[in-house]
Amino acid sequence: MKGVARREVRKLSGGEWTATDDDIVAEEPLEIRAAGETMAITMRTPGADRELAIGFLFAEGVIATRDDVGSVAHCGRPDQEGFGNTIDVRPGAGVSLDLDRLSATRRGTLTTAACGVCGRRTVDDVIGRCAPQKVATAMIAHAMISQATAALRKLQPNFTRTGGIHAAALHDARGEVLAAFEDIGRHNALDKVVGKLVLEGRIPGSEAALLVVSGRASFEVVQKASAAGIPIVASVSAASSLAVDLARAAGITLCGFVRDGNMTVYAHAERIA
Repeated sequence: MKGVARREVRKLSGGEWTATDDDIVAEEPLEIRAAGETMAITMRTPGADRELAIGFLFAEGVIATRDDVGSVAHCGRPDQEGFGNTIDVRPGAGVSLDLDRLSATRRGTLTTAACGVCGRRTVDDVIGRCAPQKVATAMIAHAMISQATAALRKLQPNFTRTGGIHAAALHDARGEVLAAFEDIGRHNALDKVVGKLVLEGRIPGSEAALLVVSGRASFEVVQKASAAGIPIVASVSAASSLAVDLARAAGITLCGFVRDGNMTVYAHAERIA
């Protein structure tokens, strides 16, 4: 299965040591280029690299719609060492990508699997694309949020095998799954989800209603959700202080500890019925 590696390990159980092969989540660097220029290097789980690159560049404001994208392809030849770890997004016909937008913040820097904000010069760089959303009168039932969070585990085949990978899933207002991906970095999983819908021409748009993420809700998750116009974010764990502050400022409903019918709502509870 893509995204899973095998390594020899020694296990201690019942006082007995055994040598065996074990499933380990794969982690490799991906160099993301736009029009041939390096934008960032992220540590990710291989798979859905096209979606990851598009989602990342969309969140950074380098591309705005599907029409901005001409092609997305890995660089080099399959027989070359490291093939698959560099991907280039070429602009559509007559499109000039805004490469300077990213160069002013973190262009060409290393983004680790744990930190999607690495390389930023100021917090203002991250907040830049978070235009406040209007809190619509339409509401979503708390039961749907709980069900979507509980169902996330079923969308994590690699977590079942390795126990070491995050996931993000995007739902519409009816609770239907629009996209779901796993990655060693939760912000990468979110980029893959958003990138898929950008490539399908569904983001920007009004379909995306609820984002569910494994682990905690970080500042980066809320920032990327805001850039994609996603009004509700729910996580199975806690939210950080900066994530809460950004959600309140950006008009995003932020829920944490969504488990067994319970939840903590940190911002804009008025969207939840």
